[in-house]
Amino acid sequence: SREIPSAGKMVADENKENEKPVGGIGDTLSLEILQIIKESQQQHGLRHGDFQRYRGYCSRRLRRLRKTLGFKMGNRHKFTGKKVSAEMLTDNRYLLLVLMNAERAWSYAMQLKQEANTEPRKRFHLVSRLRKSVKHSEELEHLCESERVDARTKLEAQAYTAYLTGMLFFELQEWKAAMESFNKCKTIYEKLASAFTEELAVLYNQRVEEISPNIRYCAYNIGDQSAINELMLMRLRSGGTGGMLAEKLEALITQTRAKQAATMSEVEWRGRTIPVKIDKVRIFLLGLADNEAAVVQAENEDTKERLFESLLSECRDALQAVREELKTDSKQRDHTMETESGRVSNLQYLHSYLTYIKLSTAVKRNESMASALQKALKESPQDDSKRTPRPQDLIRLYDIILQNLTELLQLPGLEEDKNFQKEIALKTLVYKAYRCFFIAQSYVLVKKWSEALVLYERVLKYANEVHSQAQTFKKDLPDVQELIALVNAEKYSLQAAAILDTDDASETESPSLVKDRKPLSEQLDVFRLDPSLVSKQASLVKFPPDFLPIPCKPLFFDLALNHVAFPPLEDKVEQKAKSGLTGYIKGFFGFRS
Repeated sequence: SREIPSAGKMVADENKENEKPVGGIGDTLSLEILQIIKESQQQHGLRHGDFQRYRGYCSRRLRRLRKTLGFKMGNRHKFTGKKVSAEMLTDNRYLLLVLMNAERAWSYAMQLKQEANTEPRKRFHLVSRLRKSVKHSEELEHLCESERVDARTKLEAQAYTAYLTGMLFFELQEWKAAMESFNKCKTIYEKLASAFTEELAVLYNQRVEEISPNIRYCAYNIGDQSAINELMLMRLRSGGTGGMLAEKLEALITQTRAKQAATMSEVEWRGRTIPVKIDKVRIFLLGLADNEAAVVQAENEDTKERLFESLLSECRDALQAVREELKTDSKQRDHTMETESGRVSNLQYLHSYLTYIKLSTAVKRNESMASALQKALKESPQDDSKRTPRPQDLIRLYDIILQNLTELLQLPGLEEDKNFQKEIALKTLVYKAYRCFFIAQSYVLVKKWSEALVLYERVLKYANEVHSQAQTFKKDLPDVQELIALVNAEKYSLQAAAILDTDDASETESPSLVKDRKPLSEQLDVFRLDPSLVSKQASLVKFPPDFLPIPCKPLFFDLALNHVAFPPLEDKVEQKAKSGLTGYIKGFFGFRS
């Protein structure tokens, strides 16, 4: 996906192009070629290997330069090619115009290099673009031969041309010509580094370090067999080379090991000779010693971690090749154990050996990570924004180590090896001791003194047991003497902290700090410092409230009705009985008494 520049950014870039760059002394023109291209590359995509984005930037900058300088290539209807000549060099932006042309062609070539991994036909277009970049760089070098250009710009132009020429010959596999061009580039930059300030020297020396692996690779292809060792050392120190050399170097290392693997037929492990017939396993076993030595010589933890991951990845590939061979072996599939000798087959024993290498490497990697975390725990945090390590992180690492050691005990073919079983048992005790130690450290952080003290005692028990057995068992084991001394010191610190914590608690128990179980609603007239009131479990009111006695609704019984004497009604009843038809007629006509 192409980057769409913002309007503000485009205006800023146009303003930058409209400003006349500062030249040299008097009428002398100067152009800091390496500094310009490095800054442009870092700001426009090459920090992430995005060559397409950088090519788009070069095209936009070329358009702005042509517009600012009035250097038009015809009109909208017809193209008219023009070249920058020496007579036009009144402004160093003309030199920058040619430089951007070369950078655009080079970035397109690098983009095609990435795409050529899946589309090989694009390699022809790649070579064409490299030739184009060399042509533009030679034009820049020719322009810089003018008397108006200062000496530094002339040297940088020569070095830039030599670099691009070397890249072209390198891709064409013309090793001698590529080596001559790279050596010329290296010599010029080394001279420039010694002649200028330290800030500029860093830039020049960085370019020298970039092309050094290419020079050694060309020397190896010419016939210098010693160059392979230097190439591997450079690869390990730099964390892997980049650019056009990376794939070629990996292929070269694999090819060299494959030649050595042709003479390797067997390997010996724990007193048993195992025939090795799988090429991938041979190549892995040949490079094992070199990889382990590189891990030991690693300069920092990031490089060491990368080497461990690379070694584990190669080991997994070798194990997969052995598993596939085991599947095709019908005898191994049907009968895991040989009935005559009672020993596992050679192929199964080779699988156990590779599994041992994988698990042992995982243990070493986790142990290295644990050591780095322990150093970080001891150091005070300098940056508050970064997450500081905790003892829980180390507990997780030691859990994984113990799991790996458990898997080692279950390897087929090693059940009868008493020394191996004892070695793994002792290592298990060592890592259990370290695990208990950091669990105790986590309890100390939350002021659980009794639990931490019990765990410290457990650490001493494990460590003393390892120390007593390690004297009769001479094997490389982690040293526990330092752990014992550390635990003894921590125990005294723990006891002192527990006593001080108890004293502080007793001193702070004043009437205003004593916790009361009454809710806040019942003691509004009393001042108390209760920290629980600002917590999530603050006691504000009593809930649910207690039951209170209340009066019931009264029931009314009319007892007086039984004792009331009503007036007689006989006279009214008799008068009603006498009134019959006569009364009805009187009432009809309106006569009523």
